[in-house]
Amino acid sequence: MLVSVGWLKDYVDINVSVKEFCDRMIMSGSNIETCDEIGTGIQGVKLGRINKIVKHPDADKLVICELDMGKDGMLQIVTGADNVFEGAFVPVAVHNSRIPGPLHGQPKVEGGVKITKGKLRGVESNGMLCAASELGFDDKVAPFASKDGIWILPGDWSDHLGEDFAEVLGLEDSVVDFEITPNRPDCLSMLGMAREAAATFDEKMRYPDTDCKKTDEQASDYIKVDVKSDLCKRYTARIIKDVKIEQSPWWLQKRLMAAGMRPINNMVDITNFVMLEYGQPLHAFDIRSIAGNHIIVDTAKKGDKFTTLDGTERELDDDMLMINDAEKPVAVAGVMGGLNSEIEDDTNTVVIESANFLGSSVRMTAKKLNLRTEASGRYEKGIDPNLCEAAADRVCKLVEMLDCGKVLTGSVDVYKNPEEAPTVKARVSRINKVLGTDIPREQMELYFKKLEMTVTGEGDDMFITPPTIRQDLLEEVDYVEEVARMYGYDNLPMTLTECATQSEVSDSWKMRELARNTLCGMGANEIETFSFSNNKILDMTGIDEDSWERNFVQIINPMGEDTAALRTILTPGMLETLGRNYSRNVEWVKAYEIGTTFMKNLIQADGLPVESINLTIGGYGNDMDFFTLKGMICALLEKLGIDDLKFVAESEYGVYHPGRCARIVTNDSNGEDVELGIMGEVHPDVAENFGIGVKTYCCELFFDLIVELSNKEVQYHQPPKYPASSRDIAITVDEDLSVGELEYAIKEAGTELLKGVKLFDVYRGEQVEEGKKSVAFSLTYRDDNKTLTDEEVDKVHAGVTEMLKDKFGAALRD
Repeated sequence: MLVSVGWLKDYVDINVSVKEFCDRMIMSGSNIETCDEIGTGIQGVKLGRINKIVKHPDADKLVICELDMGKDGMLQIVTGADNVFEGAFVPVAVHNSRIPGPLHGQPKVEGGVKITKGKLRGVESNGMLCAASELGFDDKVAPFASKDGIWILPGDWSDHLGEDFAEVLGLEDSVVDFEITPNRPDCLSMLGMAREAAATFDEKMRYPDTDCKKTDEQASDYIKVDVKSDLCKRYTARIIKDVKIEQSPWWLQKRLMAAGMRPINNMVDITNFVMLEYGQPLHAFDIRSIAGNHIIVDTAKKGDKFTTLDGTERELDDDMLMINDAEKPVAVAGVMGGLNSEIEDDTNTVVIESANFLGSSVRMTAKKLNLRTEASGRYEKGIDPNLCEAAADRVCKLVEMLDCGKVLTGSVDVYKNPEEAPTVKARVSRINKVLGTDIPREQMELYFKKLEMTVTGEGDDMFITPPTIRQDLLEEVDYVEEVARMYGYDNLPMTLTECATQSEVSDSWKMRELARNTLCGMGANEIETFSFSNNKILDMTGIDEDSWERNFVQIINPMGEDTAALRTILTPGMLETLGRNYSRNVEWVKAYEIGTTFMKNLIQADGLPVESINLTIGGYGNDMDFFTLKGMICALLEKLGIDDLKFVAESEYGVYHPGRCARIVTNDSNGEDVELGIMGEVHPDVAENFGIGVKTYCCELFFDLIVELSNKEVQYHQPPKYPASSRDIAITVDEDLSVGELEYAIKEAGTELLKGVKLFDVYRGEQVEEGKKSVAFSLTYRDDNKTLTDEEVDKVHAGVTEMLKDKFGAALRD
């Protein structure tokens, strides 16, 4: 809701700065989005009148205007605007003036645009005639008469020729954009915000004048109204004769423009002004288009067609409430009028509709027609039916003030079930207990009276009746909030919530946090991808069609084909992220994700899906290779309490390059192998599918299994007292034998004296026969209870050597 502070002062005195106004309104419960200044940045722009217009001698699209600038005399300006005419009052940017801009067809310039005199096609031009947009107003709010052209002022400004334009028109204003929550539709109006301001600043409200002169003719002589549907709570109609359609006066245009609405003509502007003022939508019909002078409010017939004011033909159904005459529909109730009843330039008699429709009905209709308007947006949230008569009377009063029509006496008002506000009991002690305050009853009553509520009762009990506009006040807790915001949220005491229980963090969560810290310490960034998946993305990963990864949990109402199922693994999301970064020229990426995966419940067919936590690591560039990733996995799992790892070569998993892929295995408590995940270099075809043009590495770990097998006990050992002894061993083995398998076998054969095995060389060359490779390890031996002798070390080392010969056919190299 855009609220002009200048307009707000018509209803309540605000004697503070705009900043203080905003701060105090926020503390009384009115959330503010922005606060903008309008009409600023204008220097040296004067008000002038076009006395004479002649064609430019050398340009078909230019004209020469002679302007009367009052005491400054006459001024010549060349313009290309086609809406200027002799006698028009316009803003004139004279030589060395400055305007906010932007100039037509050009980008906005910071600090505005300086205007100087010059020549256009050889003719002297001493400045520029300005459009509303060039003076800082949005194109969409420029008056209709000045749309896409020079700003033509309404009325006679002869007494102000040559004076400062911004000062004469009072352009400078502050516009505050309030965020109105759905429970406060009363604040979608200037009067609603004025009531809030009056209560906040302890000022009195000034309500608009709605009294009109009496005439001999009655509105009921011209129009008849029948309401046949309960979807219409109230329908009020008033009649205006001898209508004169013209531009609205400047004060009215100014308020509409500040509120973000374009001035059109006086009748349309008045209805829009009152809608913004009261929050009650209104509509004006040309009575000539109302067949039989009879308005019938009823639902449409399914399949009927109706053309709305925007020129679009729409199909109706029998749930939509319509405004009909004796023969046809003339408006969609609460949404938009019809093209067949709009106000024309020659309209003489107008029917003013001020009605109240059920919010849910308007919401459904607007949604079905895909047509949201200022009116429907207000009806949807709920409007007080008691506003109808006052809003209609206000329209009539403005018509009388502007002398643009004759208002007939009385109205046709159909209001079957008048609405009354509920009286609610609120306890002083309860309000203070909830807020942690000690506010006396008298102070609370003062707050409620500021908000135009009545309070009865004695002692601790207050019986409060709000005005009917406050449809959100239904229970005691609602009045607790009213006291809190009037007291000031910033004045409420700061207290800690009492808690009798202590929260506990699960082992899984602790392990996830440890994993995050560990991986971040290795330079990896955490990512979070969508939990959706589909067969298409698994096709891109090369995973077999009959694999368990395609056993998706299908979503009943997916947003689209790509989000039709829940993911079973995290790897596709990681590859998408890597591809996205690569496409944006990110040179290297090292990332990880800890997320939930979903599998069908194989035990109970109709049971909930089985959710598991997985962890994926991926990256490319920056020296990222197979062994970098393996080192990260080893370090991570060691930190998580798993240090007995084997990496078993795998060649059949579609995501990874054959021969550069390994399954990660450990032992459970029974000594059985348990697979913790898989890692490797992403297959080049898969990387290409995801738009990655470099070698990429990835892994996926079953995190829940890691948590289950983790050894959470930390054992400390005293530093060794006795020296270690090392031996090197170089052997020749088959090319396809993995180093990991050799290392694992050495550890098993080395007894408790073998403390460490480290690979330091792999060689292939002339000295090694084809199909073989040379592998060299450094073995560390130590006894924790004594110093080892060479004979003891040699004996154990010989056992390792014999095992390698017998088990792997290894040959020692000199």
